[in-house]
Amino acid sequence: MATVTKRDLVVQISDQTGLTQSQIFDVLQLFLDNVTSHLAQNSEVVLRNFGTFEIRVTKPKIGRNPNNPEQDVPIPSRAVVKFKPGKELKEKVLQLLPNLKRKARVKVK
Repeated sequence: MATVTKRDLVVQISDQTGLTQSQIFDVLQLFLDNVTSHLAQNSEVVLRNFGTFEIRVTKPKIGRNPNNPEQDVPIPSRAVVKFKPGKELKEKVLQLLPNLKRKARVKVK
């Protein structure tokens, strides 16, 4: 599995559109800044056919210290970003493993 960086995306989009890498980088950075800003304001960001970014607040809980399992460690609630993939993205990813596609559609009674 390969890792794709922001730089890789900039180069690829620049090659596909004919725009300069600098222009693509600026647009991509503005997009990421805007998504981050909206999430920081507790707004949901919906990109149709791709997915939804949303903020969820976790409940406080009690954890264990791995070095001293008898000791309880309070874990406070926190806000986390969750991503829920859209229908088209789910279908494309599901094509990676054809056997899973068949199993996923089988209904258990």
